[in-house]
Amino acid sequence: MSHFAKVVDGLVTQVIVAEPEFFDTFVDSSPGTWIQTSYNTHAGVHPEGRPLRKNYAGIGYTYDAGRDAFIPPKPYSKWVLNEQTCTWDAPTQPPNDNKMYRWNDAAGNWEETPVTEGQ
Repeated sequence: MSHFAKVVDGLVTQVIVAEPEFFDTFVDSSPGTWIQTSYNTHAGVHPEGRPLRKNYAGIGYTYDAGRDAFIPPKPYSKWVLNEQTCTWDAPTQPPNDNKMYRWNDAAGNWEETPVTEGQ
């Protein structure tokens, strides 16, 4: 089985599982285009070496026809699109000190996440 995303005005509105032959008999008169997506593709990588459209599509993703890529929603205002993977990167990497961090978009930096007892 294959996965297909319905794209309306560049935005993914639906994702289904179907055989490609299904579209030969399927009549969908609503606006939009069905575009194949790969469940196993993320950031331009596929475990079998055959990535399709950079990322598996999800509802709310954007389809960029110029890049032929599905792009997830931007998680934070300061993050930037990685042109190679079509995923979003923080403007700086979190500290590498074995502590937990979360992004504070208002401050534009990483903040340590407190660990509670029992975790």
